[in-house]
Amino acid sequence: MSTREAVVRHVQNLTFIGKAGSNHWTTVDSSHGDVTAAATSPMELVLIALGGCTGSDVASILEKKRVRFTKLEIRVQGERAAVDPKVYTSIHVGYHIEGAGIREKDVAHAIELSMTKYCSVSAMLKRSVSLTHSLTIKEIGSTGS
Repeated sequence: MSTREAVVRHVQNLTFIGKAGSNHWTTVDSSHGDVTAAATSPMELVLIALGGCTGSDVASILEKKRVRFTKLEIRVQGERAAVDPKVYTSIHVGYHIEGAGIREKDVAHAIELSMTKYCSVSAMLKRSVSLTHSLTIKEIGSTGS
């Protein structure tokens, strides 16, 4: 087991900055009253964290399989409860990949490995949220290799 730590500092109103082991500061904000958030909200960061975690897994697995792609985009959509604490009740992860000669089975296997074995964010979320995913592959012209 390893321990990680983050520090979060109040800036003003509902704006905070935080950093963890990577030592990069991130701004977090929430809307309140007539004031619009000036940064990403904590709940948006959850979706971004999931997309980044599974995306890096998929990209790494595809690289190891020597699957070449020109674009990989992960679109994460979350449905939230209507009442406080307004947690996510379901999250859908849409994988969109472009390239020449990409085989669906290779990408599907990479996604499955990420969602069931490697992505710690999805492992944590799926204990309380319905997680689904889909895959879209766009074939583009030959790379000439």
